[in-house]
Amino acid sequence: MPATFLTAEWNNLIMANYVIDPEILKPWLPNKTELDIYNGKCYVSLIGFMFEKTKLLGISIPFHSNFEEVNLRFYVRYNDNGVWKRGAVFIKEIVPKPSISIIANTLYKEKYSTMPMKHFYLKDDNEIYLGYHWKHKGKWNKLEATTATEAMPMQPGSEEQFIAEHYWGYSKYNDQTTYEYAVQHPAWKVYKVQYYLIDCDFTTLYGPSFSFLLNSIPNSVFVAKGSAISILHKRSV
Repeated sequence: MPATFLTAEWNNLIMANYVIDPEILKPWLPNKTELDIYNGKCYVSLIGFMFEKTKLLGISIPFHSNFEEVNLRFYVRYNDNGVWKRGAVFIKEIVPKPSISIIANTLYKEKYSTMPMKHFYLKDDNEIYLGYHWKHKGKWNKLEATTATEAMPMQPGSEEQFIAEHYWGYSKYNDQTTYEYAVQHPAWKVYKVQYYLIDCDFTTLYGPSFSFLLNSIPNSVFVAKGSAISILHKRSV
C-alpha cells in the first residue's frame, strides 16, 4: 500500500449532479478506465467544499491549511486484476492558492486552476446556509444550498451513495499512462437540501462541451457533512 501523501478534512460538500451524454466525456477518459454508470445514466458533478486541517507529508504548511475548492468531476471504474475500483476524474479543480495548483498539477497531473474564492456557512435552529463563490473573467460564480440541520446516513444503493463513494482518483497523464491514487474516508452522512442556487458559467470555465449545463436542472443536489480524509501516493496503471 502506498504511503500517505496528504491528510485533511473535507467538510460541507455541496454536490450538484447532472446526467450527461457519455460521448462528451470520452476525450477526458483515462486509459484503462471506463465510465461508471448508475441506473443506466452517466453523471458529472459540480462540487464545492472546504479543505481544512491540511497536511502535506504530515506537515502543515502556513496559510495553506484551510481553503475552498470547487471541482467538476465524473465517474469511472478500473478493473485491477479482477477487482473493480470505482473512482473520479476531474475536469477542473478550482482553489484560491497558486502553490496548491502547482503541486497538484505537477505531482498528480490534475487540472487545478487558481481563482479568487470565498465561502460562507451559517447555522440556526432550523437550517444551515452555506455556499461557495469563485471569480473567473470578472464574474463571481456561485454554488449555494440551504439544508436541514440533521445529517442522515446515505441509503444503500441510492444516487447519493453512488456519487459520494468513489474511493479512487484517476488522472490522464497521456493516452497510454493513467495515474491512480486512493482516497480514504468513512461513509458520509448527508443533509437534505431545501433550496439551492447554481450560477456558474460552465462554458468559459469548462469549455463548449459543457455549455448544456447552463440550462440544465441537476438530477440531484445534496450536501455531505464530510470527514477526515487521506490521499495516498499515486502510481501508474
